[in-house]
Amino acid sequence: MDIQTLAQKSEPLARTLEDLKQSADTSQSRVYVLKHLAPTSFESTVYTPFLCLIVRGKKELLIGGSSIFMDPGQSLVLCHDLPVVARIRQASANKPYLALIMQIDMNLIRSLYNEIGDTQAGDRPSSPLAVSAVDYPLLDALSRYLDLADKPADAAVLGPMIIREIHFRLLMAPNGGMLRQMLSRDSHASRISKAIDIIRQDFRNPLTINDLSKAAHMSASSFHEHFKSVTGTTPLQYQKDLRLIEAKALLADGRHSVSTIAYDVGYESASQFSREFTRKFGAPPSEAVGRPLVEV
Repeated sequence: MDIQTLAQKSEPLARTLEDLKQSADTSQSRVYVLKHLAPTSFESTVYTPFLCLIVRGKKELLIGGSSIFMDPGQSLVLCHDLPVVARIRQASANKPYLALIMQIDMNLIRSLYNEIGDTQAGDRPSSPLAVSAVDYPLLDALSRYLDLADKPADAAVLGPMIIREIHFRLLMAPNGGMLRQMLSRDSHASRISKAIDIIRQDFRNPLTINDLSKAAHMSASSFHEHFKSVTGTTPLQYQKDLRLIEAKALLADGRHSVSTIAYDVGYESASQFSREFTRKFGAPPSEAVGRPLVEV
């Protein structure tokens, strides 16, 4: 099994983002193949915990001022909700960009703690977006899952077993360090995840470092340090990114004014919102009104 063979299996199963949005069959643990026919510009979005394996084409991600480049055969593991800027660098009609995507089930990850315990959970956390070459066991499991696409009875019985195996392979993978840290409830990664949940749920309202650090059971200085280690950014920048990404989605809908959206996402000043929006996206919010989003 190699990445070329997986590409041959993926091609007939590939769907565009528009196809996926029209499909109800996108459950949390399902592996699907995403296809793009052309490169894209940089777009900001919030990634939820997921696995992304590049099968064909190339991708670039920006986080914390650093660029991450992905080529065929490389996988990315993300275990926290994270605002990310990304683009597809290489794709064409003859050789479309193909990527295997699977939402990571964090409850399933935690359930594996009973099997592997602390023996694999003690290493240092990896970077927020951990990229490495896919190894054979993970590649084989993903391939076997794709083989179930036209076998409903096999998929019903074997699918959940293979999904569990894929999650196990991710934990054991070179880029599974942050996931392994999540197995320990007392780890810094696990504590920071509590603060991330608070920011995600309440990003429109003012938040203080003291409140967040208390939720994570850390001192303010320790919380700030570990938050940046886990997410690649600061708590306040994380909240700001969530606000701006939500604002861009609302602007794309085209039903509300710029000032209304500014206040809706938590800004007290429409002019400040416009400045920060322009700084992040390279164009004023007025140019984003009614403009469809491109997800990558």
